[in-house]
Amino acid sequence: MTPKRTKVKKTAKTKKAARKKGGATTSGATTTLEQFLASTGTLTTAQRGKIVDQAEVMLEALYVHLPLKRSMHATDPVQRLKLLRFHLADLSERQFHDEMIDIFVDLRDLHTNYILPSPYATKTAFLPFLLEEFFEGAKRTYLVSKMLAGFTHPTFKPGVVVTSWSGAPIDRAVEVNADRQAGSNPDARHARGLEALTIRAMAMSSPPDERWVAVGYLDGAVERELRIDWRVFEPDPGPGATGGGGGGGASQARATLGLDLRTELARRAKKALFNPQAMATERAVERSPKGRPDVNVADTSTMPDVFAFRTAATPNGSFGYIRIWTFMVNDEDGFVAEFVRMAGLLPRTGLIVDVRGNGGGNILCAEKLLQVLTPGSIEPSLLSFVNSQLTLDICEHNDFVADWAPSIGQSVETGEIYSQGFSILQEDEYNLLGQRYQGPVVLITDPLCYSATDIFSAGFQDNKIGPILSVGGRTGAGGANVWDHELLRQVLPGPNSPFSALPQGTSFRVAIRRVIRAGTHRGVPLEDLGVQPDETHEMTKNDLLNGNADLIAKAGQMLAGIPTVTLSAQVSPVIGGKRNVTLTTQGLDRVDVSVDGRPRATVDVTNGTTVVEIPHPGAGTHDIAVRGFKGGVLRAVAHV
Repeated sequence: MTPKRTKVKKTAKTKKAARKKGGATTSGATTTLEQFLASTGTLTTAQRGKIVDQAEVMLEALYVHLPLKRSMHATDPVQRLKLLRFHLADLSERQFHDEMIDIFVDLRDLHTNYILPSPYATKTAFLPFLLEEFFEGAKRTYLVSKMLAGFTHPTFKPGVVVTSWSGAPIDRAVEVNADRQAGSNPDARHARGLEALTIRAMAMSSPPDERWVAVGYLDGAVERELRIDWRVFEPDPGPGATGGGGGGGASQARATLGLDLRTELARRAKKALFNPQAMATERAVERSPKGRPDVNVADTSTMPDVFAFRTAATPNGSFGYIRIWTFMVNDEDGFVAEFVRMAGLLPRTGLIVDVRGNGGGNILCAEKLLQVLTPGSIEPSLLSFVNSQLTLDICEHNDFVADWAPSIGQSVETGEIYSQGFSILQEDEYNLLGQRYQGPVVLITDPLCYSATDIFSAGFQDNKIGPILSVGGRTGAGGANVWDHELLRQVLPGPNSPFSALPQGTSFRVAIRRVIRAGTHRGVPLEDLGVQPDETHEMTKNDLLNGNADLIAKAGQMLAGIPTVTLSAQVSPVIGGKRNVTLTTQGLDRVDVSVDGRPRATVDVTNGTTVVEIPHPGAGTHDIAVRGFKGGVLRAVAHV
């Protein structure tokens, strides 16, 4: 059967409707792909040569995964850069950018990128709908889940099933597009291949070759085909904007990033295009006086670009639900405090933490958050450099990485490839706050989880906080700390620095320190392997059209199978050199009480209330920690 073809163009009426709804056309900044390409500039042969030279320095002397990638993916980026330098004068502008992108994509590392010059760096190409997948039995099906505000069509609308893409079967189109993405494993490449069919951040991706696509879809039993033009716009970068990925601020703060910039740019673009209400809430918070947000903080986060939270009703009961969209927050303590505030407003019966599609951000946000979800002490992951003269120079000239210098220097004698591993902070700094949510926790991940989110997921698993439920398999396998070219110029400044300014806003990002897991997977690298879940969930049509209903029900079922505990304490004033602590417990059989880190009492408990007398409590204000056990295993901590 020949599909019925139609073509949709935006009318003045649909543009006006989009403006009213707060969609992507509110600023009038969208253009056709053809108009955008006509506005791009060119690089001279000398400028191209400088870009290639800087790329070679970064990859050969700093790129921590180069030995791994050469072995795992049979690629040699340094040799390819040398060949590219030889042919510079023979290439068109598009061919040059395509070859640079391809060299970096073949590394299968979303941390290590070539950032295209202006105007590509800030622009995103998009189609006016969101395409997602679900399963009917073993069959993978692709469905239009959202439409751009103001884009309407009588038969092409949310809920239709897409069957072909410019004449190719949709499965094949996703497969071909996936091979152009830098995902570290097949799950990640597939997820990114699907996302890039309709959203393409041009900072690190070539513009679409085609000016339009022909989307084949089912209108009931009728096969139809709709031609839709690519458009280009510039998304609002948001509160955690990173530009080329540096994060802003001092060098030490910028050096704690673990971010997949491509996923972060796509997240912001999707939010602008398909969630105008969320954009409106974000702007309302930004306009509010500090400390007095113009939103109801009982149901809205004070960091609306970072968090969303609610009580989720499931067949197995009501549980807390917190979505973490990004870890891209400079103030990690403020990030953790907002999470604790939201969790305190939610049921104590269990918590669903959803990090799907989170491209990462500040590694310290990810690792410091873990402590509030477990009674045990968090063991952070370790980071290490590749051993080279350049990494030694960086560590010897910057105090915040000085701990790595001795082992890099010793590598001349030892022949070691990597430096000794250290955590970013001392281990006790990841445990200053301690447990603040005592209920069971389930973590939801997907293959778009990357970098700091990979590290958070690994820490969640390695510190035995709870089970992981995944949509689509392993996490994205981004096991590194990423530095951008501007940061490298800051840490090694001066006329003799190997790093020099790049032309027309071009930049690079490089995985400079690899991540080694701790706890139950101690010594295992995170890069390319990712985090294996405990259980998986195949998205359903009901999930895509009704707020992840089946996914959240599955998480609720998992939470219902985990025993719950309760531990709280009230402290009386000191009388006669003694103090009483009233304990309320459930699911515990022993409680230990300490004052300022020193043991003061231990008592056997049952469900209910127990009063324990604390001798020698001292005078004034003290930190009283109450630890609850079941069968000799620490199950809950309360701080007074």
